[in-house]
Amino acid sequence: MQNVIDFVMELDRLKAVTRKVKPIGLDRYENSAEHSWQIALFAVALAPYASGSPDIGRVMAMLLVHDIGEIETGDVMVFFEEGLADRKAAERAAIDRIFGILPDAEADYLRGLWIEFEEEKSVEARFAHAIDRAMPALLNLRNEGQSWRENGISHDRVVKRLKPQISLGAPALWEYMERELAAADAKGWFGA
Repeated sequence: MQNVIDFVMELDRLKAVTRKVKPIGLDRYENSAEHSWQIALFAVALAPYASGSPDIGRVMAMLLVHDIGEIETGDVMVFFEEGLADRKAAERAAIDRIFGILPDAEADYLRGLWIEFEEEKSVEARFAHAIDRAMPALLNLRNEGQSWRENGISHDRVVKRLKPQISLGAPALWEYMERELAAADAKGWFGA
């Protein structure tokens, strides 16, 4: 029991990891714990639009663990690909340490979910990635491109980075987003 309690207390640190997008109507940046909670529920709501027939419980579990490594590495926008291999190695070391707080069976299960998400080979992982990529963009669409403008992210860069994963895991979601991103571009909601 103590290991499980220690693990959950360690997870509390995810609330301190600041992301680059602001929650709708708030003048602060969201944290990674809020992001993980929101996309887990998004998976449930979006399930009818998933490619294939993913196990939504498994998708939710992946989404809840996918950013735990950020407790030690912090969050970096998906659009910044420099140093990606080093960041992924650091995240892997972090999840090994954090999941290692748990008894072996539970640690192996959670580590397996994290690895499955990272590898994007299963229908569940592809759907989870689609949701993870879409959520910050959806917030930006509601916030008039707040983080895109603040970080100099262009429309082309957003489409190039998001389209492959979203269109693979949730094609109808990409069709919706493509139209919304084009409308946002026409309104000048992107950075240089």
